[in-house]
Amino acid sequence: MVLIAVLAENLYDTRELWYPTIRMKEAGHTVHIVGSGSASQFQSKDGVVVKPDMNVQDVNPDQYDAVIIPGGFSPDYMRRVPEMVEFVKNIGRSGTKPVAAICHGGWMLISAKLIKGRKVTSYFSIKDDMMNAGATWVDKPVVVDGNIITSRNPDDLPNFCQEILKQLN
Repeated sequence: MVLIAVLAENLYDTRELWYPTIRMKEAGHTVHIVGSGSASQFQSKDGVVVKPDMNVQDVNPDQYDAVIIPGGFSPDYMRRVPEMVEFVKNIGRSGTKPVAAICHGGWMLISAKLIKGRKVTSYFSIKDDMMNAGATWVDKPVVVDGNIITSRNPDDLPNFCQEILKQLN
């Protein structure tokens, strides 16, 4: 059984949370929506509510095979919760477990100190943030560097999910 964490916080991008969640479940994987613990439910930028299966304070990163970080403005809230940053950092430092971030999700990779010396992409507005954290930024639909998978925006979701599934198989 493959167990995947999809992180949740307020102002997430609806498509960037739900599309990968549904796609991973279609592929037969188990997905947990993991919240920051700041609330019992979170609203997307569009007002779509998600109730996490559990909070990050109650999970062990060693039990997970991958983590997906949706964009929107939620990563800015996620990285204010030390346990969320540690969760991503622990999975990323495994070197083998996929850490997938789309759009503004790159902010979590920066806070977890996972991108120095890596090739990445993101939403164009955080390009400078990614580069200032030591990454080489490229404008491509999906970039894979080791276990780090990054994409730019919701238009890239099919390629993003395909690369996550490729690493899990």
